[in-house]
Amino acid sequence: MSAYMPTLKQLQYLVALKEHGHFGRAADACYVTQSTLSAGIRELETLIGVTLVERTRRIVRFTALGNRIVDKAHRVLREAEELADIAQASGAPLSGELRMSVIPTIAPFLLPRLLPRLRRERPQLKLYLREETSHAALDSLRHGHADCVLLALPFPCGDVDTEILFTDPLLIAFPKDDPRDPPAQISPEAIDGNRLLLLEDGHCLKDHALAACNRSELRSEATITGTSLHTLVQMVDNGLGLTLLPEMAVRGGILASTSIVARPIRSPSAHRDIALIWRRNSPREHEFRMLAEILREGADRREETASAA
Repeated sequence: MSAYMPTLKQLQYLVALKEHGHFGRAADACYVTQSTLSAGIRELETLIGVTLVERTRRIVRFTALGNRIVDKAHRVLREAEELADIAQASGAPLSGELRMSVIPTIAPFLLPRLLPRLRRERPQLKLYLREETSHAALDSLRHGHADCVLLALPFPCGDVDTEILFTDPLLIAFPKDDPRDPPAQISPEAIDGNRLLLLEDGHCLKDHALAACNRSELRSEATITGTSLHTLVQMVDNGLGLTLLPEMAVRGGILASTSIVARPIRSPSAHRDIALIWRRNSPREHEFRMLAEILREGADRREETASAA
């Protein structure tokens, strides 16, 4: 056995520095001073006898060995977190802290109506929410910054467990009185790729929208992108083109105070599956499946309310 074992705190400092690429920002993320974080990493380097980080005034560069140790540190920290998860899972389910990342094309439209019920039924649950794109959310899950992720499928998620909550249709949104606005459904072939507005790269909805159209050439034709669904809606409302919107966003009122109409798309691919995912073999799997059922039931009630209205 090695005479020296790195501490979890030192590994946390090292991982934070790798993620943020800056001593000050890494220290803020770890809630310590910059000098404390720097000293912790130097102590780690001294005791194992290798240089992990090359420091200059303007740049932080990890050595090849430093990168290998960071990768291993991620796994060690995840395993350490699972020790706490095992203990928590043995207590009352859905109590204590739970960190959930949610993608921005879901969070503002689904959570406001579901969270009050969750707070009411699970008052001991401390739910911490983080809005991130799909890629960033999966990184948070892999690195242990998130316990579970609420996102839309299909999307390459890696080694995770999944609970599908419901299917969310995609609609085509036109300016009102647009001469190309169909009376009911629109076929994918009728969508003008030169007028199609999409979210920028990093949002899984962009790929879902293109899959709904089932026309590979649209990826190159759709040159105008937006940073959010609300930005796209404003662009359409100002006559700059058309876009695809999730039905949950339309039901959530994203078209309020606009002159936009939304129509169904005549395509079996014109939908996305809303899902809750978590790390495979997590000791809190039972809790996540309970959470998924609560979210699913809340979404069903929301659907019934909207239909009645």
